[in-house]
Amino acid sequence: MAVQPWGEQSPGYGAGSPQVPSDPYTRSRPPAQVHQSQMRAAHTDRDRTVDVLKAAYAEGRLTADEYGQRFDAVSAAQTYGELARLVADLPSGPMMTPMTPVGQVPPTFLPPPLLPPARPTNSMAVTSLVLGLIGLGLPAVITGHIAKNQIRERNEDGDGMATVGLIFGYIGSAAWTLLMLAVVAAG
Repeated sequence: MAVQPWGEQSPGYGAGSPQVPSDPYTRSRPPAQVHQSQMRAAHTDRDRTVDVLKAAYAEGRLTADEYGQRFDAVSAAQTYGELARLVADLPSGPMMTPMTPVGQVPPTFLPPPLLPPARPTNSMAVTSLVLGLIGLGLPAVITGHIAKNQIRERNEDGDGMATVGLIFGYIGSAAWTLLMLAVVAAG
């Protein structure tokens, strides 16, 4: 029995049988390495190539005659290489790209690029914010101004916290001042 390339045996064909086909694909042979351009194309591959041709025609890259000739050639194409030659002079996004060399990872599967390290948050800015929120105005104002200077000098984060701490600190200081004036005026 003759062994077909995909490993099954074809029934009814034996050695010396008059029915042995002359087709080389039904005889036993060792598997061969096939370059991608020689691989057989599928209907979806032809459809993608037609899409590239349609886009090129719509953009004015092809005349109606060129489009018609290439469209007919796509229908008759059997391999990736034939399809690639039909759109080689056109910008073609959906066509197959050459296979990635062995050992090289496609960019899609590479880890994301490293982000720069985050800047540290200034501790005096946090202190100013907390002191301003609990109502200790003067300490919040002092630590807020210290934090602003340190943030400028050290290139740290926390400018917003220092600003909020200063705002609440000035409001708290004003409230304490008004309270003291009211107590002195009443007494």
